[in-house]
Amino acid sequence: MLSQIKAAAVVGVQAHPVEVEVNVGEIVSKGMPEFVVVGLPDAAVRESRDRVKTALQNSAYRYPPGKVTVNLAPADLRKAGPSFDLPMALGILVAAGQCVLPAAREGRFLAIGELALTGAVRRVKGVLPIALLAKKLGLAALLVPEENAAEAAVVAGLRVLPVKNLRAAAEFLEGRAAISATPHRTDYFAADHEPDPESDFADVRGQESVKRSLEVAAAGGHNLLMIGPPGSGKSMLAKRLPGILPRMTLPEALETTRIHSVAGRLPAGRALVATRPFRAPHHTISDIGLVGGSTQLLPGEVSLAHNGVLFLDELPEFKRGALEVLRQPLEDGQVTISRAAGTVTFPARFMFVAAMNPTPTGSGGDARQGRVSASAVRRYLNKISGPLLDRIDLHVEVPALPHEQMLAAPTGETSPQIRRRVEDCRAVQHRRFAGKAIWCNAQMSPRQLRAHVPLDEECRALLRYAMNDLQLSARAYDRILKVARTIADLAGREQVSAEHLSEAVQYRTLDRQIWG
Repeated sequence: MLSQIKAAAVVGVQAHPVEVEVNVGEIVSKGMPEFVVVGLPDAAVRESRDRVKTALQNSAYRYPPGKVTVNLAPADLRKAGPSFDLPMALGILVAAGQCVLPAAREGRFLAIGELALTGAVRRVKGVLPIALLAKKLGLAALLVPEENAAEAAVVAGLRVLPVKNLRAAAEFLEGRAAISATPHRTDYFAADHEPDPESDFADVRGQESVKRSLEVAAAGGHNLLMIGPPGSGKSMLAKRLPGILPRMTLPEALETTRIHSVAGRLPAGRALVATRPFRAPHHTISDIGLVGGSTQLLPGEVSLAHNGVLFLDELPEFKRGALEVLRQPLEDGQVTISRAAGTVTFPARFMFVAAMNPTPTGSGGDARQGRVSASAVRRYLNKISGPLLDRIDLHVEVPALPHEQMLAAPTGETSPQIRRRVEDCRAVQHRRFAGKAIWCNAQMSPRQLRAHVPLDEECRALLRYAMNDLQLSARAYDRILKVARTIADLAGREQVSAEHLSEAVQYRTLDRQIWG
């Protein structure tokens, strides 16, 4: 007898429909019954045979004695992970006549879940993309593990049914038991919408110029590099950046949650990633860990930071190869990964923030005092390539804090105060780019730069001098204009003036002082 159960496979951050076809045949030979899974399954899917068989037996069902053939269609789509356990087990029960589906339910539901040997249904990755697919297909219900129900329920208009075990799922499909649907709740987003109150700019002593640069970066979505000795507050400042970024919108939260769901980084019971991600990988990370890949084509840190901040502390300590792979996502806002298993594209539009010491030992004066040779300092700085530096809009010096400021009480603005200005500035940009595929100044194309940053003769003369004196590239020229546009927006000015341009140029003067 043949049965068909709907399931889904996740490739990248997109879910694709999969038909789980199960045929239970006659006994063809003595000995152990055969269980064959075809349709391009990976090792985890092939191992489902033992989990499914044992789960059926421990759920008080009879495993069919004949040959069981499971086909995961379409056959040219790679199937990965244990989420096919539940639909395979249900398909076997239907094909063996131990679970009779009413005609009204055939083909009207989608099931996913990993099975424990006891028959319990365990949580799986990628539930949000699958829930969006189920809604798109117009299915009547989505059967998911109980721990994934809150995640799936953020999709409005979809009936999400949390299942504890295999028997509960089978009895529901037969109409012999009821499962209460998890309600769609709008407060999932509001519950975790505010940033961490413990990370406030009011706690930072001094460094007013650096705070200003962080505000400019947040207001325009610009990348930023902080250079200063150890203990000057670089990491502390970076960790407070998400607190001044605009609040996440619901579409941004859904897009970010899809990535974290696919990567298996969404905590159990958590519905949404509602605050801006802040990812700070260690400098020993590999290029695969940074941009994603591996045999399972999972997203890396650049995608986990999507709509948030990627912070690399001690930038020159990262492997050169890992830093160079950042160039594509910084330029395109996405990363394409090609492996033997296939090719996927992950979104990766984030604010890139980095911190580094001016010398290998940390002190800006060591080379001049003879404790570190000039060649050692040069080797240290040359670990960061020119093309990568060009993609960082603001280069900011973070000086050591004087002792009197260390002992003084913090007197600066709070993060909510700064965030209000940033959100006002972003609102101006949203109106400016309405109907376009961008939403902040850092994403402007050269054509949009010409349209939105007209320059008078005074500005042109200032730029000519700066480009010649600092020996800046064409890419650096564009980024100066983008930053100047943001500074003018913060000041509430429609026209970019020489004052705004001068501040933007100042954020590139460290190029010559440090790299020469």
